[in-house]
Amino acid sequence: MAENIEVLIASGETPVYAHPGDAGADLHSTEQHVIQPGARATVGTGVSIALPQGYAAFVVPRSGLAARHGITIVNSPGTVDAGYRGEIRVTILNTDSEHPFSIDVGDRIAQLVVMPVARAEFIRVASLPGSHRGGSGFGSTGVGLITIVDESDIDPTRPGATS
Repeated sequence: MAENIEVLIASGETPVYAHPGDAGADLHSTEQHVIQPGARATVGTGVSIALPQGYAAFVVPRSGLAARHGITIVNSPGTVDAGYRGEIRVTILNTDSEHPFSIDVGDRIAQLVVMPVARAEFIRVASLPGSHRGGSGFGSTGVGLITIVDESDIDPTRPGATS
């Protein structure tokens, strides 16, 4: 079982875990907004916290809002550093192409996940050690490479060309 840590909160509605074992505690809106299709709005939660050193909090979307309304967070996850003491605000995006989304004061708009984080020491080297994945790029895991070519550009005399 993960250890509990104390997170000091100075204002706003205290984030609450909806169910035992939940990773994210709900953040509530302190503002009323109507977000038009394809638009975004930065919404206040009124919550200011002090995290212990070695921890960060991550603001993540609520899966129900995403599934039912197409609501997500633009910079997800939003990172709250241990030294930050300002209000946690959430930039919400309405991905629905037809329907506006209304937020009322008190609505659950996001979740806050608190996690331990390591501080890296970056060491410059001439080359990196090999790995199984190597230089395969973003989106390459389990996806075949599809190349679309204009057949008129194919040189049938080029080695490896097929006709």
